Amino acid sequence: MFAPSWISATETLYLWCGGWRPTAALHLLYSKSGAQLEAQLPAFLDGAGLRDGDLGGLDAEQLQAADQLQRRTIRSEREIDEAAASAQESLATTKMVELAGGGGAAAGQGMEREMEAKAEGMRRVLEMADGLRMDTLRAVVALLRPPQAVHFLVAAAELHLAVHDFGRRKDAAE
Repeated sequence: MFAPSWISATETLYLWCGGWRPTAALHLLYSKSGAQLEAQLPAFLDGAGLRDGDLGGLDAEQLQAADQLQRRTIRSEREIDEAAASAQESLATTKMVELAGGGGAAAGQGMEREMEAKAEGMRRVLEMADGLRMDTLRAVVALLRPPQAVHFLVAAAELHLAVHDFGRRKDAAE
């Protein structure tokens, strides 16, 4: 659940609760915006205005909305981190230790029940993380004008594909 089989070993280094960390979308927005703004600077210094169709043209209201979204997303990520830690720590309860050392069919059945309950806790964490990823992505796209949203989504796809391709090549070389 937390490390899909189709991703490379390199990609697993960047996973957070089964996927990308939602604040990464905001970091991508800021990075791409900065790069596109920097590319426009020579023309801007020559008297041309900034283009507003790409991420270099984010206005103050959009930047403020992105900042507020980032703050909310960080708080939500922390809540999910705490839920994940709690679910992971539940593996080392007294009951689990007793079942692990018990042996026999009864202990095996007890272990099966306990592990199913623990897996359900991790499944809830994944659902929370997936919900936050979707909410964050929707909110980022909503604060952008349509051409900017296209630039953002293209940048996200390019980054994802580049990391995936790099990881696959690295795995094949090892």
